[in-house]
Amino acid sequence: MSRRGWVLFALMSVIWGIPYLMIKVAVEEVSAPVLVFARTAVGAAILMPLAVRAGGLGVLRRHWKPLVLFAVIEMMVPWLLLTDAERHLSSSMAGLLVAAVPIIAVVVGKIAGDRERLGPLRWIGLLVGFAGVALLAAPHLTGGGFWPIVELFIVALGYATAPLLAARKLANVPSMPMTAACLSLAALVYAPAAILTWPAAMPSGQALAAIGGLAVICTVLAFLVFFELIREVGPARATVFTYVNPAVAVVAGVVFLGEPLTPAIVAAFALILGGSVLATSRGSATARGTARRKDTPMTADRQPT
Repeated sequence: MSRRGWVLFALMSVIWGIPYLMIKVAVEEVSAPVLVFARTAVGAAILMPLAVRAGGLGVLRRHWKPLVLFAVIEMMVPWLLLTDAERHLSSSMAGLLVAAVPIIAVVVGKIAGDRERLGPLRWIGLLVGFAGVALLAAPHLTGGGFWPIVELFIVALGYATAPLLAARKLANVPSMPMTAACLSLAALVYAPAAILTWPAAMPSGQALAAIGGLAVICTVLAFLVFFELIREVGPARATVFTYVNPAVAVVAGVVFLGEPLTPAIVAAFALILGGSVLATSRGSATARGTARRKDTPMTADRQPT
């Protein structure tokens, strides 16, 4: 990986490790639709004027179908479900379950036509990773804890699929206009539900700070960095920063919210992390060469932001 790739990777490791903490703080005082609307509307308000000034909105008309689909599976559905799930689960639990993204990405890639063979180590990685997810989720699969687990699985599925779509259908679309358009669309969709569930009283300063952090740091900055990471290293490797995200999520939850750090959480994290590393490994020189050849066009087609 290039030096630029490592810098982007490090930024994403932290930036998308802290949303779980911010969502947990904000959702105590506002509804899930209000939080998603505020996050997307503020992000759109920041990026849209910059996108208009840069003059990159015209290219979006030729890609509107995959653009809408990307907005749905990367933002609209996952952010609502993640926010709703954190009404019932801890922020660290949510971060750890979403950490299965690289494992799910391998499965999605095979279904979507990835020709790379899954060797024994990668199959073991899939099984170990899913064992970690099962260890973490099993105690919550009874009573009212079942639906939040399902919500987080759908979130992980969306996060695993969206980079593949972006790489195949949106590789030549500039990052800033693309992000601005997706956020604007999401804000319009959630505006009616947000109005209907608007809080009766002004949220606390802590909640407002969490919402602002979600919009500016975890949305605007995150997606600009994320699209560049996809173009720099490819869609499969672009999700590998999720190895670090759960550790950031757990530490943030324990330090700032006093969430428990149990042996089961530590064991599940080790299984998910180890399984992800094995499941996304490139076992042979031929496989690595193929991966590099597949990644080259995206690097060459990088657009200015």
